[in-house]
Amino acid sequence: MKGYIEQRVVDLAEYIIKNKATVRDTAKVFDISKSTVHKDVTERLKKINSNLAKGVRIVLDENKSERHIRGGLATKNKYKGNLS
Repeated sequence: MKGYIEQRVVDLAEYIIKNKATVRDTAKVFDISKSTVHKDVTERLKKINSNLAKGVRIVLDENKSERHIRGGLATKNKYKGNLS
């Protein structure tokens, strides 16, 4: 079981870095909860591969700084058809 979790953590990290994916997008692709993805890439990954953890942290920080923009665009698109 331990080997499976370590492999999942590495797979999640590689996916996030390769696709600049959000935790939510990654959770959907791997069919696991957002909480599990977040715990894997912020806590477990540090113990497995610190260089990979640094790469993931860069992407997560970038996503966090852009989330207010994504939220605004989502709201705009939601109401775009209703207000015309």
